[in-house]
Amino acid sequence: MEAFYSMVKFFVAGGAFMYPILVVFAVGVAIAIERFVTLTLIRRKNENMWTKLQPALSSGDFEKAREMTSKDDSTVSRLLGMGLARQGAVRRREDIEIAMEESMMEIIPQLEKRTAYVALGANIATLLGLLGTIIGLIQAFTAVANANPAEKADLLSASISVAMNTTAFGLVVAIPLLVTHSVLTAKTGEIVDSLEMASVKALNVITALAKRQAAV
Repeated sequence: MEAFYSMVKFFVAGGAFMYPILVVFAVGVAIAIERFVTLTLIRRKNENMWTKLQPALSSGDFEKAREMTSKDDSTVSRLLGMGLARQGAVRRREDIEIAMEESMMEIIPQLEKRTAYVALGANIATLLGLLGTIIGLIQAFTAVANANPAEKADLLSASISVAMNTTAFGLVVAIPLLVTHSVLTAKTGEIVDSLEMASVKALNVITALAKRQAAV
């Protein structure tokens, strides 16, 4: 309980700039939670769908694979569904690959959506903290200029201590947001890598089957 009161005292002493920093922190945390949950669900859906889809692709049963991807809304189904749709009409690997790359270009922005705002929040919190400290120092020196000479040293040290609270709070907010941004970026990268792996495997199967059919 004592720690809580100390935190409240620290926050109140920081002045008006503590409130916008707190708002930035709340928005950043909300975005981070939404992105983390969304990316986790996307990855889980992709893994489940790939487990079901891989046997159909490996056996060359593209009709079944097309049917499975058309009934699923995971990103891996959207990606491979585009390639499988071309597979039924063309035999060239390049055409199928281009179709899947086009689908990937649509998927990646959706995976990265709003993640950049977490890092932006960290930068804003740091800058607001510094701005609050600078304004606090200006006010402190202005007040000290008109104070009793015997009290100037004590008044100045107290004012500077309070002014530094905003910088400290800005950094307390910024560091976790930066770490969270790195985690989300890594998680997004893992999903993109898994999608690229799935597309390459599907392309290799389609190409191998096309070569066997051409040789017959």
